[in-house]
Amino acid sequence: MNTSDAAPVSGGPRPVSSMVRPHLKDLVPYVPILPTDVLSREGGIAPEAIIKLDGNENPYGPSPKVRAALERFDAYHIYPDPNQGTLRSKLAEYVGVSPASIITGNGSDEIIDLLVRMFLEPGDTVVNCGPTFGMYPFVTQVCGAALAEVARRPDFSLDVDAVLSVLARPASKLIFLASPNNPTGNPLAPRELHAVLATGAIVVVDEAYQEFSSAPSYAGEVAQHENLVVLRTFSKWAGLAGLRVGYGIMAPQLAHLMDQIKPPYNVNVAGLVAAEASLDDRGYILGRVGRIIEERAHLFARLRVAGFLEPIASEANFILCRVRGKDAGDVKQKLERQGIFIKHIDTPLLPNALRFSVGKPEHTAAIAAALGSV
Repeated sequence: MNTSDAAPVSGGPRPVSSMVRPHLKDLVPYVPILPTDVLSREGGIAPEAIIKLDGNENPYGPSPKVRAALERFDAYHIYPDPNQGTLRSKLAEYVGVSPASIITGNGSDEIIDLLVRMFLEPGDTVVNCGPTFGMYPFVTQVCGAALAEVARRPDFSLDVDAVLSVLARPASKLIFLASPNNPTGNPLAPRELHAVLATGAIVVVDEAYQEFSSAPSYAGEVAQHENLVVLRTFSKWAGLAGLRVGYGIMAPQLAHLMDQIKPPYNVNVAGLVAAEASLDDRGYILGRVGRIIEERAHLFARLRVAGFLEPIASEANFILCRVRGKDAGDVKQKLERQGIFIKHIDTPLLPNALRFSVGKPEHTAAIAAALGSV
């Protein structure tokens, strides 16, 4: 039959926009950082002149053995292992847990998304303790769950009593806690974690910056607390931010369920090759992590003498600064004109602040000189 002769649908077709889930129309998007080539193109700055300290990336990049392994690999045309068996075995040895407790993802962001989708139903609530990583509230809102904000104390520690009060509500099911916290750099204290775990809620501890911290990891406690999930990533310590490999450590029954609901080929072969090679060369990479930790102390000292910055002690590869007597956005723009890109933060919980990723010694020197001109 000629389609022109078909009877029109009563009332005409519905607009596509009317079929979008209503809560997504007012969603506040997550604001990502931009790569060097985009910053170069938009700012009119040569790529080699850019000092990129806005994304907490590793300035030294991946291990040379990662580059060699990617060059040797010859099966890019074949789908990757959907179970990521080799990587999970290596991670189990690295972290000190059973392979059955590990799930790998396309960055830890994917594990965050899978956790929300695995546990939450309409009407359930996620507890968020800001200022913290913006992906937690973003994913919660995308999935249509409710968000309960519990502000941190002035020293950025948890307001444990307030958290426990919110978690006592029947709808409160899951809480995200970063350790060290982003953007403040402070670790989660054991007493804080254990108080929250005792509520029975799903407690997700995001240890994206653990390798830079002197505080102990909580991965070893997963075996004693089935409601504890620990997240880790290769983006920061291993210099693989562009390849997107993260992992979660959780009770085996939860890992098994997440394995069933995740996309089968969620970690691509390049990511698998790079992550496995990184673990094989962890001594070299952790040596570079040590250099970043040393440079963190030098950067802190340079920021403190600027006169208008109040740096906050950090256990991560970045330093948060409150800005006094100047507009933080204006400072950021002036640094950008000199090729230095940092993170501007201006929220009700953290107004007029800047976050500096720790770079190489020459980057610290450039920051010091630029701040002097500001």
